[in-house]
Amino acid sequence: MSESNPPSSAGARATPSALTTLADVATFLQAGIGSEEVLSGVVGALRRDLDLEDCCIWLKDQTGTGYRPIVAAETEVPGDARLEAVSAWMEDQSLWDRAGDVHVRLPLFSGSEPIGLLEATIRDEALIEVESRILSIVANILAPWLASVELSEDLAAEVAYRTRETEFQRLFTSKIIDSLPVGLYVIDRDYRIQAWNRKREVGVRGVSRDDVLGREVFDVMSRQPRDLLKKEFDSVFATGEMEQMEIESTAFGELRHYRISKIPMRLYEDEITHVITIGEDITEWRSIQQQISQTEKLAAIGQLAAGVMHEINNPLATIGACSEALTLRLEDLPPSAGSGFEEYLRIITSELDRCQDIVDGLLDFSNPKAQAKRSASINGIVEDALFLVKHHDRFRRIHLVRRLGESLPEIAANPKQLIQVFLALMINAIDSLEQEGTLTVTTGPNPDRSDEVVVEFADTGEGIKREDLSKIFEPFFTTKGPGRGSGLGLSICYGIVQQHRGRIVVDSQPGRGSTFRVFFPVADGPVEES
Repeated sequence: MSESNPPSSAGARATPSALTTLADVATFLQAGIGSEEVLSGVVGALRRDLDLEDCCIWLKDQTGTGYRPIVAAETEVPGDARLEAVSAWMEDQSLWDRAGDVHVRLPLFSGSEPIGLLEATIRDEALIEVESRILSIVANILAPWLASVELSEDLAAEVAYRTRETEFQRLFTSKIIDSLPVGLYVIDRDYRIQAWNRKREVGVRGVSRDDVLGREVFDVMSRQPRDLLKKEFDSVFATGEMEQMEIESTAFGELRHYRISKIPMRLYEDEITHVITIGEDITEWRSIQQQISQTEKLAAIGQLAAGVMHEINNPLATIGACSEALTLRLEDLPPSAGSGFEEYLRIITSELDRCQDIVDGLLDFSNPKAQAKRSASINGIVEDALFLVKHHDRFRRIHLVRRLGESLPEIAANPKQLIQVFLALMINAIDSLEQEGTLTVTTGPNPDRSDEVVVEFADTGEGIKREDLSKIFEPFFTTKGPGRGSGLGLSICYGIVQQHRGRIVVDSQPGRGSTFRVFFPVADGPVEES
């Protein structure tokens, strides 16, 4: 490939009209259709107006390492040899090639960056100078047009990419919010709901977001007083500080605890524009916290009780000895005096026995003795406890319902201790019944955990007041009248169940009864523990 001056024209045919050619080219450039269709039209116009043997426009491909041809439909696409020639021209920028026909190659630049090549084969050597000038003008027109098209396409691609990225981030954020295990909604300064997550759509009282978006929050949250709710939102808007509160609700039939958080949001990093409200069910968390607190209380009281009870045992023993001595001397007293002393001694002995029971219970509670455990049937232990409770005086006035599950796995247990627990729970249930009522005893697998069995004692008694529920396992706490209980029974039950790696859960509603559920882990195999 070499450079040379174009041969002089001999006027073998009429000089082509540059205006006609450029007008045709301009027509295609203004057509507003796709770039490849425009370039194909330009190539067709050049071949027709200039009577070129061949004409082709090469554009740099997307990889930037090669070129692809854009030709008129009736023009044969050049092969790989042409691609090699274009690459060679890009290296030495030869303009003229006389290897057989007259080839004209004109570069298309965007600034200093090559973006393509206009190539043509001129039939008439006499018209080389004229036609090459026309082709040069066309190349100068095409280059900025192609650069603008390329820029537009790049901008369109960038806009499309950014749009897809923004949409993905929006979808991703929406999925995160919908996946949260808490109810969430957002209001603006007009108190209109602007966001409503999936958690608030599901459930018995769920509402579709399509039904709430854009509505005033007071219309949707109609169960809450409008003035109180508005005051809470206004406080967050005014102070810019997050507010939290805990509430109780029986809207779903049972008592549930919720933590409500109202969080200020600044959309434009200036004033507070929205308030985010999050509602979280903390019932289970509260239960766990109460259990931890209860365990700490029992441990502290147990240590105190151990020391105090050991000291009390000594004076109690002295009082008992004195009472026995006085009883033996009653025979020496006159009949008129002895009757009064005998009554007082009976009271002293009775109260002394009661004090001794309290001391023994406290000592067992503060320092429970390790008892041997073995694999045992939970139904067998419940049957033994039921056999004993039937001899209780108050048992005759209740209706007993037994629902013992079949083929339950065995547990690692000390049957005597668990009989003590079940007896205490059933006697408490009987005491809560006024005249008549029902006690239902149920055993079965834990529906929430396959590695546990549960024993349930449900009564139709007076129930436990809400404020007393957190205290029932505390030593000396009792709702019974004076002289009817020491308040140690449930505390001792709690300790025994913990020794068995179990737990007690209580549900109660005043006037509707109480349910005590005792969960025990299933034994992994034969157990014999001391």
